[in-house]
Amino acid sequence: MTEMTEPADGARPRGPLAGIRVIDASTILAGPLCCQILGDFGADVIKIEHPVAGDNMRGHGKAKDGHPLWWKEISRNKRTIGLSLSQPEGAEVFLRLAETADVVVENFRPGTLERWGIGPEKLHEVNPRLIIVRVTGFGQKGPYAQRAGFGTLAEAMSGFAHLTGEADGPPTLPAFGLADSICGIAASSATAMALYHRDNGGGSGQIIDMSLLEPILTAVGPGPIEYDQLGIVGHRHGNRSTNNAPRNTYRTKDGRWVAISTSANQIAERVLRLVGHPEVVDEPWFATGAQRAEHADELDEYVGSWIAERTRDEVIKEFTEAGAAVAPIYDARDIVNDEHVRATEMLTTVDDPDLGPVLMHNVMWRMSQTPGSIRFTGRSLGADTDAVLVDELGYDPQTVAELRRRQIVR
Repeated sequence: MTEMTEPADGARPRGPLAGIRVIDASTILAGPLCCQILGDFGADVIKIEHPVAGDNMRGHGKAKDGHPLWWKEISRNKRTIGLSLSQPEGAEVFLRLAETADVVVENFRPGTLERWGIGPEKLHEVNPRLIIVRVTGFGQKGPYAQRAGFGTLAEAMSGFAHLTGEADGPPTLPAFGLADSICGIAASSATAMALYHRDNGGGSGQIIDMSLLEPILTAVGPGPIEYDQLGIVGHRHGNRSTNNAPRNTYRTKDGRWVAISTSANQIAERVLRLVGHPEVVDEPWFATGAQRAEHADELDEYVGSWIAERTRDEVIKEFTEAGAAVAPIYDARDIVNDEHVRATEMLTTVDDPDLGPVLMHNVMWRMSQTPGSIRFTGRSLGADTDAVLVDELGYDPQTVAELRRRQIVR
């Protein structure tokens, strides 16, 4: 199949970030997700990859016919060039590229860009309006700044693993990139704020110090303030909550699973009336979620035994009719076939030059006036090197050919 050298639909970037150029010099996973979101909403994203090894994201996840599937999604709406930043000639190309950019996103260990002569000071020398997003495990400063940073470490240190799992079981890590994903979404928000300040608040370029640890630390909740004020340390409770009950996962008659939540008192009342135990609604302890949580064994028995006598579809139907909160526990097949997911276009089909139509997550939110779009899927290594270096930066084709021969570009 012919290699794409232009976006699949040939269209100009669309969305609220149209006209913004982003250099994605990051890998696995927070930085690339940040840049995916920016690209989804119109930014012209140029992905920097190692000219020989390519980006590590190409080796993550499943592949079909040699084509990495995650790459097709995480690198959508990104043009790609192969460029060795550690070589002086490659660093010079990077500086030329940064002159034309609005945002650079990188996730090298602190001091790496400085060692290569392309740190923030140099970048702002050539482009004072540049927003530099630095994603690391623990931030640019502090005792842990030089530690290797991965999402697993942030999930461990944020309190997430400590609070996740059965009460008598070990701390539990997620089976996916939770800390990275939260960080990537947060980084896209921080970038938008910096761009707004620059363009509408009379500001200039700046540096965003984004760690993997801090966003998930916030997402885990109020543990620090509870410890500070009450001396309380939270513990694992499985699928239960200390804030309300019943709240758990329950197995249905046909071997499926559902989850329910009763954060609101009226929902808890509806659930207990539905499962045939209206008498507990009048108990004094039923009045608050925290008190109900102290009676979780009793409430789980009432709810669980009722659910166990019905199929998943029957449970969903009766809960919905009663105005109680319930959801089926989905796997990927369920997600793909869900009528609401389909109707609201949470997933969308995109044409890919290698695989044909592929299903992937849609843009992450809907905007009525400036919607995002998926213009093309993740591309082959170096697909846009000549277009960017020759056509846009003005490099002589022979110079690029020599850099390619020396494996400085691809």
